[in-house]
Order: sequence, then structure tokens, then C-alpha cells
Amino acid sequence: MSKFKRIHLVVLDSVGIGAASDANNFVNAGVPDGASDTLGHISKSVGLNVPNMAKIGLGNIERETALKTVPAEANPSGYYTKLEEVSLGKDTMTGHWEIMGLNITEPFDTFWNGFPEEILTKIEEFSGRKVIREANKPYSGTAVIDDFGPRQMETGELIIYTSADPVLQIAAHEDIIPLDELYRICEYARSITLERPALLGRIIARPYVGEPGNFTRTANRRDLAVSPFAPTVLDKLNEAGIDTYSVGKISDIFNGAGVNHDMGHNKSNSHGIDTLLTTMGLAEFEKGFSFTNLVDFDALYGHRRDPHGYRDCLHEFDERLPELIATMREDDLLMITADHGNDPTYAGTDHTREYIPLLVYSPSLKGNGHLPIGHFADISATIADNFGVDKAMIGESFLDKLV
Repeated sequence: MSKFKRIHLVVLDSVGIGAASDANNFVNAGVPDGASDTLGHISKSVGLNVPNMAKIGLGNIERETALKTVPAEANPSGYYTKLEEVSLGKDTMTGHWEIMGLNITEPFDTFWNGFPEEILTKIEEFSGRKVIREANKPYSGTAVIDDFGPRQMETGELIIYTSADPVLQIAAHEDIIPLDELYRICEYARSITLERPALLGRIIARPYVGEPGNFTRTANRRDLAVSPFAPTVLDKLNEAGIDTYSVGKISDIFNGAGVNHDMGHNKSNSHGIDTLLTTMGLAEFEKGFSFTNLVDFDALYGHRRDPHGYRDCLHEFDERLPELIATMREDDLLMITADHGNDPTYAGTDHTREYIPLLVYSPSLKGNGHLPIGHFADISATIADNFGVDKAMIGESFLDKLV
């Protein structure tokens, strides 16, 4: 019998809590990640007030440096710790896949100098459209359409760019390159980036509308991912007939594997929280697992190196946390974590190799305290343990410590 009938896992995308022990093996614009600290540096540089996460135990998490996040609670309402990544990567897919129990020993390919000419030429030959070479580099998704959208409207060329993640993104004005055509081009790009030297995690269609100076990306985004290379705990739950709900880009990250209820993409963090609240309130969701990604921290503020916006985004989540807690049933468990860091005060615009925080709360819990400092996959091992299914490749359950 399950200790908790439902478990809700919320990933605050990129909300790291200090450099991992191996962070100096990872670089950001030539600077080792060893001094990165997303939460610590936000708190130090612009202040941080997240009393609801602090109440569960955010400020009680053991830290390597003197940097503080928020004040510690004398009597936290939940359990807390930080977790370290085993896998060789610091991207979204690697983080999420490890959270669900996989060990990625060969990282996906990233292209900080842009994609090789061979890939661009193949896409041109398939599509019959030229590619704007000047956009072929890591780029902000809104900046790239501001810079090259007018040219695309005149010429019909493709805007192909990348980011800190192992992704190839194609931006297209819906009036110039119809959605069906954009999706076909992305499907072709997916077919030629499935093995090294261009093994990419995702191909992303990025449609937009509007006029120069006033472009807006639409909700017609489409992600074409690769499937996990081995069964995850999502797969184990699905195979056991247990409900699994995806909120936000979770289903995309796992290419649908193991997800039997996709609640759709988030238009914003707030919209994602609304969707999670709806999911939690479903009468038919009696037992199972919900998995939510809130990406605005990373996409809007981390990569753009905006500590003020990042802080405000954290404040907004914290203000809505009581709604999530109020919607929980007595035998629900809530886990709040991250997938990597993205220190907005750090060099470059890449992710940072950091520990991730873990906050654990249930109305049924009587105790509190610091859980062991383990690894990302301990989350899924605990979920598997709770529902009586096998864990995936790695991870150690802390279920017996939740009392």
C-alpha cells in the first residue's frame, strides 16, 4: 500500500543552490562553474524574500559557502536537502532524465559556435529555403526574431539558432512560413540530428506573428525530442497502470515516454501553476504522480542574466505556493526541486553546474529535518518506492525518512 496516494513533483527550472563538487569541470564562457550559486547570488545581489519556501526548509539546507539564501526556520514544516548530479551534463534533458533515474554518461552535443555547414546545407536542400547564417549561434529566442524577423518577412529565409541546451530551434513567421511547412522542416532536422557529431536533445519549432518591432511568439511551438535511452520511473509507473500527469514541457523532455496524461504546455509559470492546480483537483486523479516544469526562471531570466527578474519570478512562485498546499489532499506529497543552475550573475549565458534544492511537504507528515545529501535520482527512487515499482538505473529512496 502506498504511503502517499499522490506525489506532485515541481521543477523550478534552473533554480540551483550552489556549485556542485565537480563544478570546476564545467565552464561558462571560459569561466569554471566553481563559484556559481543561483539562489545565493540572487539573494546577495538583489535580495530574496520567499517565506513560504523558507517555512518548509529552504534556508535550512546545508551550504558550502557563507552565502545565504533565506533565513533558517527554527521548526520547518517539511524535509529539505540538496542533491548532486551524477550525469555528465548540465542541461534540461540531462537533469530531468536523471531525476527520473537515468545516468547520462555521454552528454548531448551543444554548438556554441553555431551548427556546422553540413547541417544547414541539408536543411536548405530539403526545405528549398535559405538559412540566415548570421543567426546561427546561441541566441535569445525573442532577440533573434527582433533582429532577423524583418529579413525573414522579406526573403522567406529560415532563422535557425541554438541556446545553452543541446537544441536546434527554427523561428518562422506564421504568415511567411506556414505551420505545416515549419513542422515538416523541423521533423527533417530531427532526422539528421540523432547521432554524433550532432546528437541533439530537441528540435524546437518557434512560430511567431506580428510586425517588425512588435513580434510575438505563439503557442504553436512544437518540440521534437529523443526518447530516453532506458526506462525511467515514469515508464515503470505507466507500465504498472499508475496515472502520470505532465504539466508544461515534461512530456516533450521525455518524448512522451511514460506519460499517460499530458496537460499541455505552459504559457507562463503562473499558467503552469493554474494547470497543476486543475490537475490536482481532478476527481479521477485518485492515485498517481504529477510532474511539472516551470521554465520562466531559466528561459526569461537566467539565460538573459537578469537577477531582478529572476528574483521577482521566485517571489511570484512563492506567493502561489500556499494555493498548492491548500489544494493538497491529506495523503498527497509535494516535492519542489530544480534540474540545474543558471546563475544570473555569472559569466556567459549558459547553465551552471550546481546542487539542486529539494523541499518535501505533506499535510500528513509529523516530522521535519534535513534529508541526506544525495543525487538527483533519489527523487525518482523515492517515488518508485512509494508506488511499489522498480527504480530505474540509479537512485536511493528516502521514503522511510518521511515520518
